[in-house]
Amino acid sequence: MVILDAPYASDMLLDWLEASQHPVLANGFARSLAGRTLDLVDDAEAAALVDAGQRVYTNSENALAWLMDNTHAEGLHHGISVFKDKLACRRALAELDADLFFRECTADELARISFSDLPGAVVLKPSVGFCSLGVYVVRDAEEWAAALADIQRDHERWARMYPDSVVDAGRFILEGYISGQEYAIDAFFDAEGAAQVLNVLKHDFANEDDTSDRMYTASAEIYEQMAPVFKEWLDKVSAVVGVHDFPVHVEVRVDEHGHISPIEFNPMRFAGLGGTDVAQYAFGFKTYQAYLEDELPSAEAYRSKAGRVFTMSLLNPPAGTDGTESFDYDAFTSRFKTVHEMRRFDADKVGNYGFLFIETDPDSPELAFLLHDDLRGFISGPAGAGGAAGEGDAQAQSAPAPAMAAAPDSSLEAALFDAVLHDSSVVTLPE
Repeated sequence: MVILDAPYASDMLLDWLEASQHPVLANGFARSLAGRTLDLVDDAEAAALVDAGQRVYTNSENALAWLMDNTHAEGLHHGISVFKDKLACRRALAELDADLFFRECTADELARISFSDLPGAVVLKPSVGFCSLGVYVVRDAEEWAAALADIQRDHERWARMYPDSVVDAGRFILEGYISGQEYAIDAFFDAEGAAQVLNVLKHDFANEDDTSDRMYTASAEIYEQMAPVFKEWLDKVSAVVGVHDFPVHVEVRVDEHGHISPIEFNPMRFAGLGGTDVAQYAFGFKTYQAYLEDELPSAEAYRSKAGRVFTMSLLNPPAGTDGTESFDYDAFTSRFKTVHEMRRFDADKVGNYGFLFIETDPDSPELAFLLHDDLRGFISGPAGAGGAAGEGDAQAQSAPAPAMAAAPDSSLEAALFDAVLHDSSVVTLPE
């Protein structure tokens, strides 16, 4: 069974749901998808399917509250409770990362902590959170003060925009800064609790101050090298947490000695904003189909495009912009030879201009451009003040418009990606 919710469902997912007729919860978001013929089931039937043991997949963390409130699947509830709450997850997995400092604080307690009381560089983030909202890397007293001022200014807005099940603006976790190469993993625990790694994405940054979700790359070589390593580690996680028939998107860092430290687990889904669809372009399969139908891709699928690199790239507005500007999609996509998809987003609602999927060579200058360009050369604003740039983009027009549903602020997920050390990427402190 599938639960769809705001802010976005990819057309690839919706096309597959129409073709497969997997049951979909008939919530407001699913009903708002005009022109789609989905197998909609009401709350009672959906809950019965979950309680009977049918696998369930969500595209949005907004769906977690429905699962907790309407089903009686104790194992599912346990996995959601442990993985969604960062402090609970840290405590559960402490034996796998014994040297990592972590501490929970209320918003009031944060104001009484001095940076000198901390063990060094730390990451500060909501205990229950999504994306980079309220997440900071703090290296000194000045950054600590700036982070606290930012939280004090914005925590009421977070509480207004997101339910506590998505972002809890009153509880925070401090944890030691984790160094190393960052990866994102789409995986699930099967009926016996064994980990099955479907995709591994290498998350690179332009420099040590870059906190964007601009560069996630998948390839046969990355999967072959890292999937066995992460399977072994996730099997240990499963032994500790005790979950089965459970999908996760995991952000980790691997240090120079090969030690794996989890940044966060995102329960009941794979890479957000439809980012998991990169597996279709790279390896020819859909991760959610593999999970729901319990059909793992063959080894040949991963080797079919060896020597090529596939990216999923979130196009974040540069500092000083607010998302109301126009973005020239035509000029931007013309910089790449093989664009599989350019998903346009309403940046004022989603927080990003779009999601780009490209294919290229591992040493292509296109990758350096994508990673380092700040996008200022492609924006003009504000949107609506004259002709909007990007109208008539042939690349973008070749793909269906993204499925977004109008929703009150409280149901929006703001939809970036959850990325390492900080639910997706670290918030840049205001100057």
